[in-house]
Amino acid sequence: MKTYKNLKNLFDKICSFENIYLAYLKAIKCKRYRPYVLEFSYNLEENLFNIQKDLVNLTYKPGPYREFIICDFKKRQIKAPAFRDRIIHHAICNIIEPIFDKIFIFDSYACRKSKGTHRAVKRLEYFIKSLRTRLRERERERVNPTLKFFVLNATFLNILKIFIMTLFLICFKRKLATGKF
Repeated sequence: MKTYKNLKNLFDKICSFENIYLAYLKAIKCKRYRPYVLEFSYNLEENLFNIQKDLVNLTYKPGPYREFIICDFKKRQIKAPAFRDRIIHHAICNIIEPIFDKIFIFDSYACRKSKGTHRAVKRLEYFIKSLRTRLRERERERVNPTLKFFVLNATFLNILKIFIMTLFLICFKRKLATGKF
């Protein structure tokens, strides 16, 4: 029964109008003048209440993804959710992010506040410098002077995404079951 109560409490927080409005503000960041944002914002209050109603009544259905190709370092196909869905993503993240952020390891940098690519690169530089210092010390002491280190830069395959999502869902269920947020 405690799990249901915790889940209901989280769901109520996600569905609150204040949270949905905050999610809207996050979703429009750097996209304020895009046509789909302007169209949604024209009837903002009504659209936000409709999102809230769909969530509360459990009638929400995600819209189709917008597909496009970008070419930065390599050609990549991007699938972006509809703007309405992005608001709901932000609404969910606003509530569950503080819960799960506490249990992530320190050196996890993707999609986290005060983290990101630049901090990850700085942390990597720190590790490389500390390894170089250790290597110099070992050379002075003549302990295995040929010791080398490597950095792995890997692209995750789709199968790994499925594994990670499954693992996340298991952890999420356990977190809800304990009721410790």
